[in-house]
Parts: sequence; structure tokens; C-alpha cells
Amino acid sequence: MDRMCPCGSGTAFAACCAPYINGTAHAPTAEALMRSRYTAFCEGAGDYLFETHDRYTRSPNERAEIERSIAGTAWTNLLIIKTQKGRSGDTEGHVEFAAAFRQKRPPVLVTGATGDSDPIKQMHERSFFICDEGRWFYVDGDQLDPYRPKPNEPCWCGSGTKAKKCHG
Repeated sequence: MDRMCPCGSGTAFAACCAPYINGTAHAPTAEALMRSRYTAFCEGAGDYLFETHDRYTRSPNERAEIERSIAGTAWTNLLIIKTQKGRSGDTEGHVEFAAAFRQKRPPVLVTGATGDSDPIKQMHERSFFICDEGRWFYVDGDQLDPYRPKPNEPCWCGSGTKAKKCHG
């Protein structure tokens, strides 16, 4: 059985984000591109991240920034909060999300130490996407204040615990 996709869709990786990342298909919506880009960060697929970033808004050091992010971050959960437009036939769309992560630390040279015990953190962003000739591209995003779900909703970190008992 194939492993589940890191994007949180509940679908097997091979049937979800893998076709986009390996180039056999293009994400049909802004949300699908958002999910596949998150998965690409999880999988270390830097070329896909570069290729799906709008060429007019990439930074001059985009590839190096992507590689630094991949090397320094362990992504642990993606929560899609809201989408606006971004469907087939649209030319732009927004996806608001909260992503849980830990900063990776170099391995500690002590028997039994893992080096990955940093606390979980949150990235809350409203991302902007455009569709150009049938392909979706990430343009940029606005960093938002930390997302706080309602007390009885699941926590943003992916623990499965209600927010009031976790990071609430």
C-alpha cells in the first residue's frame, strides 16, 4: 500500500501530489498547487518548488532559499483554512493555510540524542496564485498572525487533539 500524501488530503501520495511533483500532470486548482508545494517541501523536491513559483516574482536567490528551507525545516501538518477562487477557469486564487513545522537541528553527537526536539511552530499565510496558460503558479503570500481554531475544533498542529487542549 502506498503511503498517505503529506498534504493531508487523505489520499495516497501516488494518486495525490506525486503526479504534479514528478511532472506527469499539472495541479488543476490553486489549492492543489498549494498542497503539492507543501508536499514538495516535505519531500525535498526543490526543482518543483522553483518551477511552480511565478517567474516574475522569484527572488534572484530562489533556488538557494528553497534548499535552505528544505534542509532546515521538518513540516508536520498542513491545514487549509480557506480558498477564494483558484478553480478551473479562474485566472487567480488565494489559499489561506496554517502549516506546522519544526526547525531541524544538526544531529547531536551523543548516544540516543536525535537533535530534532525543537517545539512545533506555525506558519499562517494567505498565498496568492495565478493561472497562466492553464498552469497554476505561486506568486507570493502574506504572513498572518497565528491561526487559532475554535476551542472544540482540531488543533492546527495535526495532533488530533481539540485546540483547547493542545496549542489552543
